[in-house]
Amino acid sequence: MPILRLEYGKQMIVISNVGPDDPVPPRRRWPWGTGWVALLLLSVVIYGSHAPLIGLSKVGGVVPFSSSSCVVLIELAKLLTALSLLAAHDLPTLSTGLLPWMHAAPYILPALLYALNNNLVVVMQAHMDPSTFQVLSNLKVAMTGLFYCTCLGKRLSCRQWVALSLLMLAGVCHSYSSLETKGLGEAGGGAAQTKLHISTWGLLLVLSYCSFSGLAAVYTELILKTQQLPLSLQNVYLYAFGVAVNVTAHLLGAGGGQSFLEGYSLVVWVIVLSQAANGLLMSVVMKYGSSITRLFVISCSMLVNAALSWALLGLQLTPLFGLAVLMIGLAVHLYYSD
Repeated sequence: MPILRLEYGKQMIVISNVGPDDPVPPRRRWPWGTGWVALLLLSVVIYGSHAPLIGLSKVGGVVPFSSSSCVVLIELAKLLTALSLLAAHDLPTLSTGLLPWMHAAPYILPALLYALNNNLVVVMQAHMDPSTFQVLSNLKVAMTGLFYCTCLGKRLSCRQWVALSLLMLAGVCHSYSSLETKGLGEAGGGAAQTKLHISTWGLLLVLSYCSFSGLAAVYTELILKTQQLPLSLQNVYLYAFGVAVNVTAHLLGAGGGQSFLEGYSLVVWVIVLSQAANGLLMSVVMKYGSSITRLFVISCSMLVNAALSWALLGLQLTPLFGLAVLMIGLAVHLYYSD
């Protein structure tokens, strides 16, 4: 009987092909088949549509709604969906010993890290221009790879490290391509091009941002995989803390003085629902895939982002975009061909 052994840190997970006459049923898992590919493609499309939808929601070039209230609604939608799935499918099978909130304690850290990063994005605006942040934020690929190896005890081959390097460079090319397009637009309009700048404090902040992003992703993967709990219950724990942290941030003034639903339109509600769906899909990716798979989803979403921005917002595509496409394709081949 063929047996597949998967190493996860110091643990060994054994998955066997069990025949119809065997006494032990096969474990429920996500195969790398059509369903898994469809899930990843859906995540790529939803992730890539976020920025174009934000662009469509603008009124007079300004985002009309409170970003903090939007985050609260997204977290709340994820929590309600997770509760519904738990009640419908997993709650009847759980023993009462699995329900105490002692199991929820590990989810405090990722909720705090994600909330900290959301606030760092705002603070960093005073220490660098947005284009510099967009380019340097691609360092989170390297940080995720480092935490993936150190925290999970994983070992990546040289080919896989080269693949992650290509993924990071593809992000830099895509970011610089957007910057180049903006520069051409400004030059055509007779305005001076924006100068890139970053302070020493800003460099420290962006390195912290990338580190927190990588740590949050890897730590979330760790607790999702090591806890013997249904994903719906784990999502309830994770998103309950997410709602609590983001509601607190909104009440402390992150709303910018706007009322909670001020400026909301149909497009904004589409953003809320799509990002909630994206968060739930990402939890599946982290549970049954890895934080590295998440990186590939985010990188591939840049292509969807550019294509939708070209179709809906008139974005000009430069040769650097084509180079980014080639790099991502090569990175996928190198990483998953081992």
